[in-house]
Amino acid sequence: MSRKIAFAIASLLLVSACGKKDGASAQGAAPPPMPVTVVKVAQQKVPVTIEAVGQAEGSREVEIRARVSGILEKRLFDEGTPVPAGRTLFEIDAVPYELAVQQARAALQQERVKRELAVSEAKRLVPLAEEKAVAQRELDQATANVNTGTAAISAAEANLKQAEINLSYTKITAPIGGISGRAIRSEGSLVTANTDTALLTTLTQVNPVWIRFSLAENDYGRVRGNEKQARVQIIAEDGTVSADNGKLNFAGSTVDPKMGAVQLRAEFPNPVNRWMPGQFAKLRILAGEQSGMLVPQGAIMQGDQSRLVMTVGPENKVTPKNVQTAGWVGGDTVITGGLNEGDMVIVDNLVKLRPGAVVQPSAPKQVATK
Repeated sequence: MSRKIAFAIASLLLVSACGKKDGASAQGAAPPPMPVTVVKVAQQKVPVTIEAVGQAEGSREVEIRARVSGILEKRLFDEGTPVPAGRTLFEIDAVPYELAVQQARAALQQERVKRELAVSEAKRLVPLAEEKAVAQRELDQATANVNTGTAAISAAEANLKQAEINLSYTKITAPIGGISGRAIRSEGSLVTANTDTALLTTLTQVNPVWIRFSLAENDYGRVRGNEKQARVQIIAEDGTVSADNGKLNFAGSTVDPKMGAVQLRAEFPNPVNRWMPGQFAKLRILAGEQSGMLVPQGAIMQGDQSRLVMTVGPENKVTPKNVQTAGWVGGDTVITGGLNEGDMVIVDNLVKLRPGAVVQPSAPKQVATK
């Protein structure tokens, strides 16, 4: 009996010793390399892209003002609707101006009659003056009367033309085609030329539409020189391209000392009034090409002083590298410095990585297509 007990105790001690040995061996073993996905970078030509936020405005904005004073009789348009160029928008009471035209015509006719009498008198005095039947002074006075009559006719013609112009101003027409604003003055109002009451409404041309924005001095330096060739896109909230047919039509010649930015303006066709004045839009400026490497945006990390990426170095160890970036292309960041041709950049599990850790790199999985 004692032998069986002693054998059992010996067996338990042996098993316990083996268990401790196996546990110690397991604790001392190195963890397996972490699997990571990498992309191999290569130098290539990529577009110069800069993003900014701008605000839309009409390509032409006009204040419609009364040029003569009077009672506003009619409004001939619907507020907020498209108006073609040349359309009559308002009419001012024309009766006083019609009377002014009639008076100016009558005054002109009077001056013409006076001149005819002066010419006849001068002709009558010419032979008499030659025969010394009348004094030369009378002939000189008659000739002066003819010249005075000619000048009076010119003045009367000018007055008639001014009266006709004032009459035409009683019909207020659209100088451009555009979207009408609200009517500031209603029918029956007295408007006075050259005062605040003369403002009647506004017209805004939205096709094409302009979008005004600004770029930091460094970003503008990448566009400068290629303004005429640059293409501008409007980016929707979901990141898709809403418009791809914009162009720069203005670039400032000075840098705002307070903001350190340069003012620019892009022009887009807007035939269906999709973009409205005052609307904010995200823009992407494509200005030429540059040499760089493309890395997924998720692989870029922000360090204390610069941006960096994690790469796979010798012996599959994690090696961080500082990089210089220059915009985006789709979902990729353009790297212009800090990487070498063929470097393998880690694009996942970045939070778990530490410099010098051993990893197991693999290429991105290809999505199967049907």
